[in-house]
Amino acid sequence: MKIVPKCRLFGLSLRSSGLQGDIPKWISTQTNLSFLDLSMNQLHGPFPQWLAEFHFLFLILSHNKLSGSLPTALFRSSSLSILALSHNNFSGELPKNIGDAWSLIVLMLDGNNFFGPIPQSISQISSLALLDLSRNRLSGNIFPVFNPQMNLWYADFSSNQFSGEVPTTFPTGIVILALGGNKFSGALPSNLTKLRNLERLELQDDNISGELPNSLLQISHLRVLNLRNNSLQGSTLKTLSNLQNLQILDLTSNNLTGEIPVEFVNNLTGMIEAPPNWTPGVDLTVSFSSPHFSTEFAVNELIVNWKKSKQGLSSHNIDMYFLLDLSNNQLSSEIPASLGALKALKMLNLSFNKLFGKIPASLGDLQNVEGLDLSHNKLSGSIPIAFTKLQQLTTLDVSNNKLTGRIPISGQMNAMADPNFYANNSGLCGYQIRVPCPGDLPPAPKLQDHDNKEEPWILQEAVGIGYPVGFLLTIGIIFLAGYFNPSPPSNSCHRRRHHPHWLIKQHI
Repeated sequence: MKIVPKCRLFGLSLRSSGLQGDIPKWISTQTNLSFLDLSMNQLHGPFPQWLAEFHFLFLILSHNKLSGSLPTALFRSSSLSILALSHNNFSGELPKNIGDAWSLIVLMLDGNNFFGPIPQSISQISSLALLDLSRNRLSGNIFPVFNPQMNLWYADFSSNQFSGEVPTTFPTGIVILALGGNKFSGALPSNLTKLRNLERLELQDDNISGELPNSLLQISHLRVLNLRNNSLQGSTLKTLSNLQNLQILDLTSNNLTGEIPVEFVNNLTGMIEAPPNWTPGVDLTVSFSSPHFSTEFAVNELIVNWKKSKQGLSSHNIDMYFLLDLSNNQLSSEIPASLGALKALKMLNLSFNKLFGKIPASLGDLQNVEGLDLSHNKLSGSIPIAFTKLQQLTTLDVSNNKLTGRIPISGQMNAMADPNFYANNSGLCGYQIRVPCPGDLPPAPKLQDHDNKEEPWILQEAVGIGYPVGFLLTIGIIFLAGYFNPSPPSNSCHRRRHHPHWLIKQHI
């Protein structure tokens, strides 16, 4: 059934309305339409040419199955402010005239199959604030040179096929920059420091090598630094010592060596406690509204290793997470006791290194920690009793070390009962791994006491069985011997008659 309104619409939202097939042709009759939201449906087919010629303010077609290339006419509109085509099956190269849509504030093209380079003209859109081109097949090693004074504060180019050096040609006011999941190589450029307002830098899953540059210290607002799964090397943790606002630092799966410096830990003041003005549910979304229409867009989730699996931290409440992941490197030192001062941490992962010595009891002061992974190191000694104070702990892994002694009980440690998380520590014992400790074994019974306790029982049983058996055997023998056969009375017979009576009497 076709629904064709008889009036002239100014805005139309059919979000999540179960629409299927092509974009309804009757919409072409609504020449006054400025707001159109057909997202979260099952629409398919190409982008209609007639739709591209509308002069929309907002056009939202995300989460459908639309395909084909984008018409160049779509970007000739001088009024288009929001264009959201995320999570469809669009393909082809991005139109070279994309910069003609100079009024764009939000451009969301993520989750499609676009390929080729980013058009240089995109840098001409001075009003652009949110740009998401992630999860496509875009490539090239030359990035557009954005005007340093542009309003762009969020740019996501992750999960594409870009190559070359890490680009830095972004506006100086950018706050969130996501470049992970590409083929960027070489050292981190020192001129990243010109991005003075940067709070979140994602460069995970690239081919970045060399040491961390000292210039990173100048990005004083940095709160999230994700360099997971690269080829960074050297003893460079001191480089990050003055990033006092860091709340999420992910350096897992690199080639970092040396120690965990005490000064590095002492200066992570952003992880000591949540800021006093912290509010749960800080929302990294952008809302747009008018008297007739409203919508909002959220920043993509931050993907981290969280409790043994990759999870996305929502932009709605990312400020409540504090994470330090140095796992899968070549760090070789004792664990600094000062790590226990990072009381805001919710996850600490030091696994797959070459750390040695005892586990500091101060880690029991991590009052908010939910996940603690110290596995695959060379740690010795016992698991600190102080771990019983970790009331938020849900995952503890100390496997593949050289730990000994009793696993602490009480508190959350009683729930840490997966034997796999204690495996390959031959000296550990405790109910969590079903291995009794020496003090838990009952004393071995003495052989003499055992004999004294068992002997009366055996004698009683033997006597109880022996009397009736002996009686029956005696009667049988007498009968077979003919003692009861009739015979003339005589002295001998008289003696025989009394003899059995005596025998019987002894067995009663």
